[in-house]
Amino acid sequence: MIHTLKIFFILGLLNFIPASGLLAQPWTLVKENDGIKVYTRLEANSVWKSFKGEVTFQAPIEKVCSMLGTDKNNDWWDKAITDIKVLGYEKNKYVQYYMIYNTPWPLTNRDIVTETRITIDTLSGIRIYTARPLSNKVPEKSKLVRIKEYKQTWTVEPMKKGVVHVTFEGSVNPGGSIPSWLYNMVVTETPMKMLNSLREKAVSGRLADN
Repeated sequence: MIHTLKIFFILGLLNFIPASGLLAQPWTLVKENDGIKVYTRLEANSVWKSFKGEVTFQAPIEKVCSMLGTDKNNDWWDKAITDIKVLGYEKNKYVQYYMIYNTPWPLTNRDIVTETRITIDTLSGIRIYTARPLSNKVPEKSKLVRIKEYKQTWTVEPMKKGVVHVTFEGSVNPGGSIPSWLYNMVVTETPMKMLNSLREKAVSGRLADN
């Protein structure tokens, strides 16, 4: 369960800007297209903007959830991911991934190890998928930059008449020498593309059995 990072790595090698003592800001609507709303904000003590995207569409909630918290159905993810390994999986509890991102020369490829924890509210039917970096699971490799600061949360809320509301929040420090001001200029692309891909696959795509 992952967002696109490729666009952040093609922007060049500039110096990292030190974090300031900023307080977390309220969400600001910065983009709206084809039913998808995208918000951004600066978190406390960070120069990296977080994002939040929202979309509502009609699709079976089980189909949507099978794309977020299982060991299959990840073909809608970022095409820059050249390698995906499932390190651990327990249905409706967690899934662990190791992934390698291909980045254009002269930038160094990235890798990341994540664990997504799944929470299900049996009364409301809301399902939350929370992804964080997983330490000491896969040794770091000399030819790759390990992404260590990363968080993503997918919230899937069932509504009436087979409609679901999906919220996607996240932030990432891509590591290396990517400048924060350039990252912040393109941060809205991740939720927009990911929510659109999720919706398209959930509405019309075929999924593997889980």
